Amino acid sequence: MLPTPRRRTVPALTLTATATAAAALLAALPGAAAHAAPSVQAAGTGWSPDLSAVDGDDVNVRHDGKALRLASGRTGPASLRGATAAGQLMLAPRDLAEPVNRVTAQVTGAGPVQVDVRARTGAGVWTEWTPAGTALPAESRRIQARVVLTGAPGRTAPSVSAVRLTGDRIAAKAPRTTAAQTYQVFATREGLVGGTTANGHVITDRDHFVALPSRRGLSGNGSGEYSVQVCTASGSLCEYAPVWDVGPWNTHDDYWNPSATREMWNDLPQGRPESQAAYQDGYNGGTDEFGRQVANPAGIDLADGTFWDGLGLTDNSWVNVTYMWTGAGARGVVRTAGAPVPLRAAASAGSARTGVAANLANVVVQCHVRGQSVTGTYGTSDMWNRIGPGHYVPAAYVHTESDAPAAPAC
Repeated sequence: MLPTPRRRTVPALTLTATATAAAALLAALPGAAAHAAPSVQAAGTGWSPDLSAVDGDDVNVRHDGKALRLASGRTGPASLRGATAAGQLMLAPRDLAEPVNRVTAQVTGAGPVQVDVRARTGAGVWTEWTPAGTALPAESRRIQARVVLTGAPGRTAPSVSAVRLTGDRIAAKAPRTTAAQTYQVFATREGLVGGTTANGHVITDRDHFVALPSRRGLSGNGSGEYSVQVCTASGSLCEYAPVWDVGPWNTHDDYWNPSATREMWNDLPQGRPESQAAYQDGYNGGTDEFGRQVANPAGIDLADGTFWDGLGLTDNSWVNVTYMWTGAGARGVVRTAGAPVPLRAAASAGSARTGVAANLANVVVQCHVRGQSVTGTYGTSDMWNRIGPGHYVPAAYVHTESDAPAAPAC
């Protein structure tokens, strides 16, 4: 008999048609408290979101006038290739009167449903998605939640008729400021042109995005708040790209997080995907969370444009991936008419090409220099931002919080 997947032993989000229960899972970010501590604020801030407000940033869900349900029981993240049906409702951000560092969820419904939350930090960036009921990595007045529905053969179809969210403050460890995590993982080409990703993006020819095996780092449709730097093993070419899909093998394997907060398979070392352990060592009987035999050790899927044009790959390969949202630094958003921006080894369009930055990718601006004048999305400028070693991009294509340089001179 195959061993069962190792998932963290935590209180589950239990749902029935008439009863409600709060989610009590563990935090996802490095430095977050492993267990929720007793509340230090007696009264919480509560609200009940409108579940019928399904719009363009929601995926494969519908509201029938009584409950939120999957729009299709056969549609799931493209990268999973039909392993499961899933959908999500992105609720509007909520501004609270007082800062909170935890949000609990009471859900009335049935079937596999999870509520995740995140907080907007003082630096203007979102924390990683965290299951409701766990400590957020920072206090914030701006909170956002999402409702994820998952279909499974032989199980009750998911439905949600009401959600009650309550924010409060708890005693929690202060988050640690660390450099963004980087790991070498195996990459496969996603392909699947015309398919729909976990965030609702319809895949185009030679597209630029990646898929990771957890929703904790999944960007919303049309955004790149969770982005990666993915580089060839030699480091000669890199691409900065948004995370728009979930897969290729699993959906609960945030392997870039510490074992203490990893959602599943927390007996594996940080940075080692379950699929890699299954393929190389027979871990979990050599299968993924769906019981599929793992045919390669992939921990990331690359869209065709990222695979072919960004990295110049011709076959599945080992790559070095930096999970940009796990670190600190001045942020910028690459904005183009659609095509990626070439990275240069120096502040000149004539210098060596070192990769590309995809449209909507979130990057960390390390410093700036003056160089060749370039006309882009934000006008004409001779300023270039360095977003990585030997990775210079014209400031005319990078949105930052002000017209002043986002970081000091190099």
